[in-house]
Amino acid sequence: MTQHESTTPAEPGAFRPSRRIFLRGAVAGTAATAGLIATGAGAAPAAAAPGGFPDYRYLKPLLTPSQLKYNPTGEIIFPCIRGVYDRLANPLGRYYLYYAPHDAPGGICLAYGDKLEGPFTEYTANPLVSNNWQPHYKVSHVSSPHVLWNEDVKELWLYFHGENHTTRLARSKDGISFTYDRTVLTKDMLPAGTTEASYARVFRHDLPARGARYVMLFMINNQSNRRDVGWGWSKDGRSWTFSQQPLIRHADVGANNISGGHLLTRGGSTYVVYHTGKESGGNILITEVGNDFSRRNHLGVFYDSSGAAPENGRAAAPSFGTDRGVPYMVYEAGERLGGSIAVARG
Repeated sequence: MTQHESTTPAEPGAFRPSRRIFLRGAVAGTAATAGLIATGAGAAPAAAAPGGFPDYRYLKPLLTPSQLKYNPTGEIIFPCIRGVYDRLANPLGRYYLYYAPHDAPGGICLAYGDKLEGPFTEYTANPLVSNNWQPHYKVSHVSSPHVLWNEDVKELWLYFHGENHTTRLARSKDGISFTYDRTVLTKDMLPAGTTEASYARVFRHDLPARGARYVMLFMINNQSNRRDVGWGWSKDGRSWTFSQQPLIRHADVGANNISGGHLLTRGGSTYVVYHTGKESGGNILITEVGNDFSRRNHLGVFYDSSGAAPENGRAAAPSFGTDRGVPYMVYEAGERLGGSIAVARG
């Protein structure tokens, strides 16, 4: 169980794993796919969380709504961190941090920085994507940005929702200017009675038996108003097949609601981390699903939220990256629609 009493870095002279050693050991598959591995010295190995992952410890806030120029609703959610220094020509910084307000009008936003510990600078022309993108859509809000580096076409692909029952795709060569592509998921693609299909994250992951190279994790809600983690698979990241059964059910892990699924790989297996509602502990949990998604090995708490500020009993929507061999988790800290974007270090 992760705790975060200490944010002390490794002592000088401690063993620092090389880039290749780290790739074999920590959140290798996801971080490498995202383009987040940087060369250079790393930190001493941390205590293991469930699944042998690093024991992430809260470090500091990265973005606070009151300090942002684009702040229509006083709240922000769903960070997605991406290393772009080796992907894009002349990026604004080594790392791009995507995020959004949720409530209307929302808007997909960008901040940039040279270290995962910050500081991050707000992009001057936010939002990159608004709730009115004619002739494609006009909705009350757009939110929950997840950006995937698509190596096949050398583009950043943005998955986002608006409304809550529809997930969309836009594409970019520079991570700033996006071209609308299509709708990729709606509630009508899921069982009757589904009311929401949102908060999607997409990962490069081979499922040979399904002829797929990409996996989507998302939140599914229905008339019971209890949220689960759903999933789908795709050959190209554009056209999708969706399981008609949740990947992880809220009741299976003793929660009322779960969301914010993120795919991680370690030790030859595949895991999903996701958060619970504050009423169910406000923690980030982990389930081993296996490389073919056939397992359901619920391993418990991946990250234990602190009762102190800024978490105040809730950590959610994690995104992961590695900076010069040191693993980081960027996440929502605090009450839903009332917190900040924070970073924890492994």
